Amino acid sequence: MALGSWAIISSPSLLALAPLVIFIIFALMGKGNYLGLFLGMIVGLILTGQDLASLTKSYTSAIASSTTIIGLLIMMGTGLGVLMTEARITHTMVYWIVKKIGVNTRTKGKIALVVCSILVCGLLGTLAGGNAIIAPILIPILAALGITPTVVAILFKVSGEIGLIMGPLTGVTLITMQVTKLSYGQLMLYAVIPFSAFWLLGTWIGCNRAQKRTEGKETYELEKDAQDINSITITPNEKRNTSIFLISFIALIAYGAITKQSTNYALTVMFLLAGIITISAKINVDKAVELLAKGAGSQASTLILLLNFTVMMDMITAGGGFTALGNALGCLAKGGGATSVAIVSAIVGGFGIETAAVLEIKIIAEMFGKMAASAGLPMGVFAVSILAATRLTSSVYPTGNFMGQMVTARCDNTKEALQANWIGAGVAWLFIIVYAIIGPMIL
Repeated sequence: MALGSWAIISSPSLLALAPLVIFIIFALMGKGNYLGLFLGMIVGLILTGQDLASLTKSYTSAIASSTTIIGLLIMMGTGLGVLMTEARITHTMVYWIVKKIGVNTRTKGKIALVVCSILVCGLLGTLAGGNAIIAPILIPILAALGITPTVVAILFKVSGEIGLIMGPLTGVTLITMQVTKLSYGQLMLYAVIPFSAFWLLGTWIGCNRAQKRTEGKETYELEKDAQDINSITITPNEKRNTSIFLISFIALIAYGAITKQSTNYALTVMFLLAGIITISAKINVDKAVELLAKGAGSQASTLILLLNFTVMMDMITAGGGFTALGNALGCLAKGGGATSVAIVSAIVGGFGIETAAVLEIKIIAEMFGKMAASAGLPMGVFAVSILAATRLTSSVYPTGNFMGQMVTARCDNTKEALQANWIGAGVAWLFIIVYAIIGPMIL
């Protein structure tokens, strides 16, 4: 996309960033993503002087863009999750984990929650959906051990988000690999695992504090139909289906890593896994397709959001918005070097932007990607900044992700949950600052 004949700005111009600023402001005001996006697009059309022909070309390009493909992967991943639930693969995995750990103490109970949430949310690619599936199984167990709803809400939220950055097929993982050019193994080793370890450590400390402050003041009132883990029966067919799925999943991921497949390989993996589940669980093909479509349809709005966001970003690029921003902040890379770029990019995203994670990663990459490269910032360190930008926002102040997990955990103690999240985020931020200093030296 280029500037139109009647554009009111010349490239590069900071004014070209106006659509993005509008989008972020409306998101922070709690107006959702769409109103700010469409208002931003209107402003972008006026600033860059686009006509319908150029807008059509931009949409055509956006359909094949990497961002829109990620949206398609998110849709397919959700559909696969519905199919896994139908085959009771998810339930079987949770049952195995709980039984293997032998949950009979509070510590084991919290460990079981963390492991189940990371695994299920990472496989399904959804925080809300993943924890909603395991909650009916885990909550009665945790309640019997005296773990309070506040602690459950905190662990659901943080563990689920860690699952999203660890899962090899999640939108967050795929887009982060794409913008940093890191392989999955490199991303895990240099960024995700160390970041998650410190975040989880801080969260654990926050949970211990919250347990002491809420014990005796809040308890679970379990429904009559709450599931008892001992009453759950896993059939031989469910065991076989789950084993086949896990073996197939690991084999396909290993093949992709060995042969260095691109991001789009994830779509092939999802379709193959869907076929394997359909055959193994003996699900009618038409019903399997309906289940996939049901899950994918629930994420259709995400695809619409990403498609239009890509067009809006084309307008900003045409106006040279990010080029102008890079020029304005050029002194940062020259003066503070790689460490400053890492810290500032993490702060801008972590405290200043709250929107769909894939969009947020694109924003941070566009704003700071070239600056990071010119400053010599290792992509492993920059990936940590991206993780902070997309994951810690909802630990700083209440957001949709935060409140969603409060509901899932049946908790209404926002004050204590938020304070515990602050402790977890505080430890994570300490790691980010230290890593920004020593990371460029060791990577």
